[in-house]
Amino acid sequence: MFYMISCEIKKGFCFVKLLIMDNHNGEGNFPFFKKGTEVSGMMACEHTEHWFSCVIEGHETYVPETFIAGNELARDYDPTELVIEKGKTVVLLEVVFTWLYVENEDGRRGWVPAGKVVSI
Repeated sequence: MFYMISCEIKKGFCFVKLLIMDNHNGEGNFPFFKKGTEVSGMMACEHTEHWFSCVIEGHETYVPETFIAGNELARDYDPTELVIEKGKTVVLLEVVFTWLYVENEDGRRGWVPAGKVVSI
């Protein structure tokens, strides 16, 4: 499969801008968890392949399988989903399976499903 992505270059960095095609309400705000934080209660997510539902420091959330080593976070992680409206633009920061970690125009960061965006 081949995807074409355009980007805007500023100060030597490539910024991929995305247009939100459908509202995303998210599942709440979460704290930022540091690498090495314990992850418990992991169960394969029914809705998203390669993600687990879990508990991190008492918060029920989701985590991609690649962010876990044993029963700990293998890297720093913010599970917050970005609440955003159709028609808004975001900048792509990271792709993890079918979810994207993005930043909106106000500087807020969070996850959105890849199926709710198109590159512009």
